[in-house]
Amino acid sequence: MNGMRQVRMAATTGLSVDGWLSTARRIDSPNVDDRPAGEAISLVVVHAISLPPAQFGSDDIARLFTNSLDPEAHPYFPGISALRVSAHFLIRRDGVLIQFVSCLRRAWHAGESSWNGRERCNDFSIGIELEGCDELPFEEAQYLRLVDLIQSLCACYPIAAVVGHSDIAPGRKTDPGPCFDWQRLAALGALPVRAH
Repeated sequence: MNGMRQVRMAATTGLSVDGWLSTARRIDSPNVDDRPAGEAISLVVVHAISLPPAQFGSDDIARLFTNSLDPEAHPYFPGISALRVSAHFLIRRDGVLIQFVSCLRRAWHAGESSWNGRERCNDFSIGIELEGCDELPFEEAQYLRLVDLIQSLCACYPIAAVVGHSDIAPGRKTDPGPCFDWQRLAALGALPVRAH
């Protein structure tokens, strides 16, 4: 993408040329590295996370992504507190958007994964976490924020598909889960979305 187009896209989408979204609260994660040289961002991966599981509203997700989760704070936490993971974005239940990693860098969200025959999805994807779980529906504010975010990403990067974590790691991951409404996302205009 040439520099002038990047500047125009930044002005209209709020996404800066260094990959940070002006409308998101910024919390830098150390769990990040560089994408392979020349790698195009062509995939959006939608995840779901809640900490503690099926509980909402704490800062524990941000603590996990910044390596500051207290393993003593909840019985579930000792098993995950040493993980080194991140995502580019988190959308809270009320629609608040947090960005942990520049879109231009590689967040550690996908793990062992493949899409359309390509492995290592972290290399070419943006990871978006929704505060949620498999058992409960997501909030309207989350869908609206997700649509806005995907449209901004599609305006700046050659996004070919929007998929779930379960699509790129079948059998290993279930998120965003059966309560996530892909048809609703498509109807709201977040394209391209893989048919589910």
